[in-house]
Amino acid sequence: MRSALVAAQKGDYDTALSIWEPLAREGHGRAQNNIGACFIDGLGVEQNLELAREWLELSADSGDPVGQRNLARLCLKGLGGAQDTTRALELYRLASEAGDAPAQEMLSFLLFEGTSVPSDPAESKRWATAAAAQGIGSAMTRLGLMAHLDAVSAAPTAPDDSEAANWWRKAAEAGDPDGQALLGAAHHLGAGVPRDRVAAFAWLLRAKAGNSPLADRFFDAVRATLSPEEEAAAERRVSMAEEGPTPAP
Repeated sequence: MRSALVAAQKGDYDTALSIWEPLAREGHGRAQNNIGACFIDGLGVEQNLELAREWLELSADSGDPVGQRNLARLCLKGLGGAQDTTRALELYRLASEAGDAPAQEMLSFLLFEGTSVPSDPAESKRWATAAAAQGIGSAMTRLGLMAHLDAVSAAPTAPDDSEAANWWRKAAEAGDPDGQALLGAAHHLGAGVPRDRVAAFAWLLRAKAGNSPLADRFFDAVRATLSPEEEAAAERRVSMAEEGPTPAP
């Protein structure tokens, strides 16, 4: 499996598939998933979502959490077969219980949004917390949103957004563009963090570069409050963050 992974990382999918296929036919769940993933994206084979789904069904039945998560996505979107949100939710739960962080994040998202499946805020928070513990930035952003909603419910005129801002900072530092946008907005408003126009615009610049749709809601309003010097200072902060620390001689 390691040799196949190295080959795939180099773009040599013919070699990778030649290793995965006999393993997959012997019931190796991760090899079955990897073949299914190749059929999804047309890597080393012609794209074929029906065959992808067949291989992922085998992987999921073998108990592979990545296969369960990938099959859940096809079921949720109706790719390679009928749309089945009930099956998708079941698969996301199985993968989440097995500790798969992307599945935990997606399960949290579905339960939070409550569009494809019934809303369950408590379960959504549970899985967002699990995914955040594994470093998933978007889960941290969602935990911030939940904290914000709780704060508004408790004190609608003056909510305490310190917990929300704390999660958004963690998400922003983890590189989540929506978390960066919300932290920028928090700094602009002084909500849970000190009011800081330069910090606000710096985070919004990073969020916009990451294509966060939330950044557009605040970008122009924050920019209009800045002097040219402050705008330049924000841009320098972003540049320094992108370059990273300079090693000492």
